[in-house]
Amino acid sequence: MKNSCLSTAEIESRLKTSGVQPTAQRIAIARFVLCEANHPTAEQVKAWADDNFPKMSMATVYNTLNTLVQAGLLKKISFPHMKEAVYDDNVTEHFHFLDERTGEILDVNPDKVKVSANLGEFQISAIEIFLRGRRK
Repeated sequence: MKNSCLSTAEIESRLKTSGVQPTAQRIAIARFVLCEANHPTAEQVKAWADDNFPKMSMATVYNTLNTLVQAGLLKKISFPHMKEAVYDDNVTEHFHFLDERTGEILDVNPDKVKVSANLGEFQISAIEIFLRGRRK
């Protein structure tokens, strides 16, 4: 479980503030992704739902995750080492580190990585960095 978990009321409030109707399925999935999971795939969310919210379809999982992305509560990210996209609850600017030993994906503060680009002919809208190695 992550360090700080939101209450059901806080999740419901975030959903409403983002213009999302807080159904039971959306609250359950949001709670898992925001409070418990670390960069889960839709399949991992579905496996959690099978154990905790029986009879939720894969379509409901995908629709809910896409709704949360559109509302700005999650980011959908594709990594070069994975077939499936992951869902990230950290929607602030940051980079990612893959621990090659454990497979864990960790957030990296962009202040810890120096990037320099001199591309006058391009207008850069975002920089995405994916680091690989082993956690010390």
